Amino acid sequence: MASYPKDRFDELPEDVERIGAHRGPKRRGRGWIGFAWALLATGVLVFGGLFALSQYLDDDLGIPFFAAPEEPAVNPEPAETVAPVTDPATIDPERALTIDVLNGTPESGLQTTVFDELTAAGWPTGSAAPASSRDIEDTYVYYSNPDDEDVASGLVAAIGRGEIRQVEDDIFPGVELTVVIGTDYLAPAVEATEEPTE
Repeated sequence: MASYPKDRFDELPEDVERIGAHRGPKRRGRGWIGFAWALLATGVLVFGGLFALSQYLDDDLGIPFFAAPEEPAVNPEPAETVAPVTDPATIDPERALTIDVLNGTPESGLQTTVFDELTAAGWPTGSAAPASSRDIEDTYVYYSNPDDEDVASGLVAAIGRGEIRQVEDDIFPGVELTVVIGTDYLAPAVEATEEPTE
């Protein structure tokens, strides 16, 4: 049997305890590294599952991280309002306005009463008639031309009740302004006729 001279590879350090030809000593803490990776993977899976569930249910599940960011409240700029025409004598005659009065209440002849009051006050009235419906609750002044908003607001002030509404030209054709009297107009008259109870 042949013998070979010893070299540096045949001399092992005394502080290395080897088992087998190529195994070194186990490093301390290697088990914790594997556990940490497993814990991280579990956390990612749980987090991803909860996030997917919150998106599916459209609910944050009580987890603030999943809550949709609150949009900052935007305060709308107040709409510019025109000054109402309170004196019908100041209305430019070239505007050629006409005001019709429709009675939407069960009270017979109320359209004539309101029409006569507006005419006596100098408003450019046109005609008065019952409305197609007699159970209208709220009083409105309708106008089609945006330039007539000032007169519509003045009519509400003159009537003492109601709101203005802009409508299309074909709603009340041939009429610039239409007053539709609702049952809310009757409330002051009813209250005035009631006798006080003792």
